[in-house]
Amino acid sequence: MMVRVFLIAFLMTLIALPHSYSVDWEQYNGNDSTRTTPEKIDLSTLKGNQAKVLWKVPVRNGFSSFSTAGDKIFTLVTRKDQDGIERECCVALNANTGEEIWAQFLGFAKYDGGGDSGTETNRGGDGARSTPSNDGERVYVYDSRMNLYCFDIEDGSVKWQKSIEKDYDGREIRWQSAASPLLMDYLCIVAGGGEGQTMLGFDKRNGSLMGAVGDDLMTHATPIRAKIHGIEQAIFFLQSGVTSVDVSDGQILWHFDFPYVTSTAASPVVAGDLVYCSAGYGVGAALHRIKKTDSGFEAEELWRAKNRLFNHWSTPVYKDGYLYGMFSFKDHGTGPLECVRLEDGEVIWSEAGFGPGNVIFTDGGNQLLALSDRGEIVVIDPNPESYKELARVDVLDGKCWSTPILANGKIYARSTTEAVCLDVSEAASE
Repeated sequence: MMVRVFLIAFLMTLIALPHSYSVDWEQYNGNDSTRTTPEKIDLSTLKGNQAKVLWKVPVRNGFSSFSTAGDKIFTLVTRKDQDGIERECCVALNANTGEEIWAQFLGFAKYDGGGDSGTETNRGGDGARSTPSNDGERVYVYDSRMNLYCFDIEDGSVKWQKSIEKDYDGREIRWQSAASPLLMDYLCIVAGGGEGQTMLGFDKRNGSLMGAVGDDLMTHATPIRAKIHGIEQAIFFLQSGVTSVDVSDGQILWHFDFPYVTSTAASPVVAGDLVYCSAGYGVGAALHRIKKTDSGFEAEELWRAKNRLFNHWSTPVYKDGYLYGMFSFKDHGTGPLECVRLEDGEVIWSEAGFGPGNVIFTDGGNQLLALSDRGEIVVIDPNPESYKELARVDVLDGKCWSTPILANGKIYARSTTEAVCLDVSEAASE
């Protein structure tokens, strides 16, 4: 009886303190691919265009975001190696000070149509686009040349390494790969292999190939995890459309066609049995329902928005029937943050001035955290009734095309020139 009373009291304490959790952000689209963390931003730390900046450090080139593991954070930058050659580089930084802990060179940092275009233009320029993933013991990186690395989280030593191009007949795409590795249980999942092995799953512990399937070309979109009709699956946005793989046996569950023009970079969004996807370059968006039948699964198109509802590389987030995110194509500095009703694709409200930035959910979906392409951190109430801004601070110079994250009471964000850490915990307001 005493043990039972103690357990009940302990659980009630956790319920009473739902925002006291310290949660790591382990991979690009969040730990469960919904871009959501239970951690809450203390809005009093972001009043009057002021913020408690713990550190700010230079980071050269690239649109990589962050993952975190306790007192470490990970991102990709561009550096010259000992021979003076520009290469992508995975760096581990102290999460509290920004000081570098270790660094590991990756592949060459040269891209189709690249060149260092500076911060005054909106050309893409050179620099890593993918984001490291981690499982608390190892860091996983998929660079632009389709090299897949596993590093020890403490010292950066190489645990294993694969070349998807050389080992699995990988096929490069225009502007090279920008997709991040997806971690699911014991698997490290990527796309990019050749015939019969477009989608690949490796044992994240030792790098052995666990399964490969498909004959398609990859895109710049990072795959996501989801559970649809009770089945855990990895969902890939490929050049032929959207494809789901059952991670238990490596078999394709379902597929629907979707147009590809030049580049697809935003990940799909899953809401129950609904799958939303979008691309730029005149393509637009669509919504499909995944149905379970006697013979398996099938996808039914519910609507298609041609040449509108562009999520160029800005994956939106979903809550209670609505999408929230940046919907525009090359409207740099002016593109809107919008609320879109999922069932029919209707824009409910629109607020200009964000450009192709990125969003996540904090406080379990009760706060929308946005980073504009001009470097402003903005917190919004995700409410379909109207746009309601809760806080805004201007914290970064340079182009901000990456995703901000919240982990362990801190916002981490970066541009093509610098990275910043803001303390937004309750302790910062005391």
